[in-house]
Amino acid sequence: MPPPAAVGRFRGVTPTTPPPASRSRRPSATTAAAPTASPTRPPAPAAGAPSTAPTTEPTTVTAPIGRIPVIDVAPVLEGGRWPARAVVGEAVEVTATVFREGHDAVAATAVLVDPDGCDHTQVRMDLVNAGLDHHRADLVPDREGRWGLRVEGWSDPYGTWHHDATLKIDAGVDVELMLAEGAALLERAATRGGTAPEHARALQDAVTGLRDTRRPPQARLAAGTADEVKAALAAHPVREHVTASPTYPLEVQRRLALVGSWYEMFPRSEGATYDPQEHRWTSGTLRTAAERLPAIADMGFDVVYLTPIHPIGTTHRKGRNNSLTCEPGDPGSPYAIGSPDGGHDAIHPELGTFEDFDAFVADARAAGLEVALDLALQCSPDHPWVTEHPEWFTTRIDGTIAYAENPPKKYQDIYPLNFDNDPEGIYAEVRRVLQVWIDHGVTAFRVDNPHTKPLSFWERILADVAKDHPEVIFLSEAFTKPAMMHTLARIGFHQSYTYFTWRNTKEDLAEYLTEVSGPAAAYMRPSFWPTTHDILTPYMQHGGTAAFAIRAVLAATGSPTWGIYSGYEFVENVPRPGAEEQIDNEKYEFKPRDWAAAEEIGISRLLTDLNRIRREHPALQRLRGLTVHPTNDDATLCFSRRVTAAQSPTGVEDTVIVVVNTDPHHVREAVIELDLEALGLPTGPGTRFAAHDLLSGDTYPWHERPYVRLDPWKQCAHVLGVRQW
Repeated sequence: MPPPAAVGRFRGVTPTTPPPASRSRRPSATTAAAPTASPTRPPAPAAGAPSTAPTTEPTTVTAPIGRIPVIDVAPVLEGGRWPARAVVGEAVEVTATVFREGHDAVAATAVLVDPDGCDHTQVRMDLVNAGLDHHRADLVPDREGRWGLRVEGWSDPYGTWHHDATLKIDAGVDVELMLAEGAALLERAATRGGTAPEHARALQDAVTGLRDTRRPPQARLAAGTADEVKAALAAHPVREHVTASPTYPLEVQRRLALVGSWYEMFPRSEGATYDPQEHRWTSGTLRTAAERLPAIADMGFDVVYLTPIHPIGTTHRKGRNNSLTCEPGDPGSPYAIGSPDGGHDAIHPELGTFEDFDAFVADARAAGLEVALDLALQCSPDHPWVTEHPEWFTTRIDGTIAYAENPPKKYQDIYPLNFDNDPEGIYAEVRRVLQVWIDHGVTAFRVDNPHTKPLSFWERILADVAKDHPEVIFLSEAFTKPAMMHTLARIGFHQSYTYFTWRNTKEDLAEYLTEVSGPAAAYMRPSFWPTTHDILTPYMQHGGTAAFAIRAVLAATGSPTWGIYSGYEFVENVPRPGAEEQIDNEKYEFKPRDWAAAEEIGISRLLTDLNRIRREHPALQRLRGLTVHPTNDDATLCFSRRVTAAQSPTGVEDTVIVVVNTDPHHVREAVIELDLEALGLPTGPGTRFAAHDLLSGDTYPWHERPYVRLDPWKQCAHVLGVRQW
């Protein structure tokens, strides 16, 4: 794929420049077409080169409006500077504003261009708001690669004739003239190349009927407006004055970029043992951690995510609960990467060797799991980079290397990289490190704090990895301001942590679910995590088991990608005083768990059920298609997800309704005002349907205003499949 332009570099769209000729697999019905332009794509500058454009490059874009104006095409990022994104089989909603002068009918076609440059799919767009000239259609790519999309606006002579003839013949005005014009139009349509024989016959029959003067005018009109005629012209319309938008980029990636269930673990805790007589811990290993993989797979997870497994420094090593005092035997934070045993390309000796890691990956794959690894670009003072490349760090006025800070927080055990001092050297080394782990079977990276590194670095390295390894997924851990989070997604991160963790009320959740499933879904794929090793919100601290159940349901159904931090099954909710993270945090100590005891709590069974439901229902594997339904209770949230038959990879429509009691302390009752049209059901007070609870197995006879009662300690939510009676 072509490299993206560097952040900060101008990339314009020049619609007046025609693209190279493409090999269309479908004949065009165009009688007059404007050239289709593609966004220009200058190559990315070398790292370290100025990011501003040459003075000879234009700074404004001008182009003629076109015979049939096509504007506001979506999904398009910054005029095509970055590609919109989809996964294989995902229905991409294409929208545009298409209009013309006067009163003649206008229509639009959405065109999907495959990676070979051929027109793959042409879909007539629906006019969804006549007053605003707003059109939409779904396009479904069927393989990975750099695709394109464009919208063609065109004059619809049949639509114009159909409208005018109906009015005039009903009024007795220009009757013979209108019938003659209709016959001439349909005769022209029947004799065009590319018209299917059955459609040509239907059109010729209509011509005969329109010209049959022995029949009354209304009967002749009926021949020209019959369903068979409409079907023939829907399949192969008469298009005049065709005007195309630029062809905008669409990056199509593998399914895991959108849909996945992640399980986070600290390998050193799995199999760790404590000798009370010696007062000494023995670390778990990659081999003992692999013993946990079948249970993770049995719960239905797709990805096992490992926190850093590299050597840990001893200088300023943190003790338990982030203490500055490190006691003998404290393992330190795995995010303080680097020691004399190696850096980011090495494995902590207590965890094992690369042979052990390869065995872990093999066991994971045998269980149906992919392996994700934490990428934390920071160093312990003991990291080899500190002595080999001191220029990669910031030296303060007193000659010391600056450690990481987020005032008032201090992280004395790590040094952040300074990407301004030697950007080429840092880039080459990080790219090499990534390749080491890719070569050993890592197919996903959870990137720690990417918002504290230059965007130009990420844009370049993500494009570079994608060129050689398009299967590799990058998850951004950027809990930061919206502009940074969204730009990280635009420049290439496949997924992002989100504000979901802090959205707890019905109102906040409804607003946030609507936001992430809206236009931003074209490039930013949210990953919902109820907790992480860094985050334990007050809601989770005080809500007990019910809170953990509620948040699991919301995360699993609110986004196609979600994740769970190991220990969630035990409702680990005790905070470190004054902090929104767990006490006795696994970041600073070993934390073996008795997994057999988790079954009694029931959260592990809920996680298993949620992952099963997600696999069985395409509606939960898509970000778009969400509708929030009003309820009369301030803690009862109701939303639905729906894919039509045309949007569904199975070819079968699927609708799921989720009703959640967001209050972990009280039973809640509510009446829901269902939007039946959004559910794909007939509208009206007489509509009845079966709501099958995918969690409990119960089926309820529902209508447009159903009543619900949810007990957070027994069943905090309904996850309902919709079935018509």
